[in-house]
Amino acid sequence: MYKDRRIAVVIPAFNVARHIADVVKAVPDFIDVVIVVEDAATDETARVVRGLEDPRLTVVHHTVNQGVGAAMTTGFRTAFDRGVDIVVKMDGDGQMDPQFLPALLDPIVLDGYAYTKGNRFLWEDQLSQMPTLRLVGSFGLTFLSKLASGYWHVFDPVNGYFAIEIEALRKLPLHRMARRYFFENDMLIHLNVFRATVKDVAIPARYGDERSSMGITRVLFTFPWFLFKGFWYRVYQRHVLREFSAVAMFWVLGALMLAWGTGFGALTWIRSLLTNRVATTGTVMLSVLPFIMGFQLALQAMLLEIQESPR
Repeated sequence: MYKDRRIAVVIPAFNVARHIADVVKAVPDFIDVVIVVEDAATDETARVVRGLEDPRLTVVHHTVNQGVGAAMTTGFRTAFDRGVDIVVKMDGDGQMDPQFLPALLDPIVLDGYAYTKGNRFLWEDQLSQMPTLRLVGSFGLTFLSKLASGYWHVFDPVNGYFAIEIEALRKLPLHRMARRYFFENDMLIHLNVFRATVKDVAIPARYGDERSSMGITRVLFTFPWFLFKGFWYRVYQRHVLREFSAVAMFWVLGALMLAWGTGFGALTWIRSLLTNRVATTGTVMLSVLPFIMGFQLALQAMLLEIQESPR
């Protein structure tokens, strides 16, 4: 136990045969339950996991690869039956240093937070070592994630080293959670619906010889769409279904006016180019005014959400 709390660690394992044994052995003694979800690996992961000897260990096998999100959902459901108070996610590739587990657990145990997550960017050397293109991309993805999740005070949204209090976890619709790499962002989106408090914890990345399968192309072409859907899901679930606040009205009207102003303006501009005729002032205003009003409404909604961000 850790400060009178029972703790479970869930480890999704896919093609990590070289690392999984060391990861399980490194789990500290104060962890009560270790759950490894073997996600139909194509290497020797299943064999290695079966050979592990730890009285705290529970192994669950997927017959078909379902992704890290699905593996975590399986692990969460298993943890519900183990009588634990907090669940921690650690990857099976050894990138998550177990010595930082107390840093993740203390805000939940001592300060009453519902969810804590690692943030590599709170370490100065992590920023200096990161390539400029990746750094810029991380900032862009983080802004979109803040917008989608409503947690404007958190950073490094794709960081998968996190801990969650069991009662907050029980509130989440696990059947709706993202099945693959969007899982961490999806957690934040669903947590915001219930106003769960979230805290960033400074934890540096620990890289070895493993390679991430989440490439920049996958992120660029999949994450924006998932974030767009997650944003409107959260706005409906929190600001319409549960609170019915002005934020939803501002977002909807602002989005419609921005779309009209941008679309009509672009159409007018193209028509002027093709016909070589300057658009009239009235025509231009039909584009400019809705755009300005839509931008102001969206900005007001954003400011309200920043003020209401659960801390």
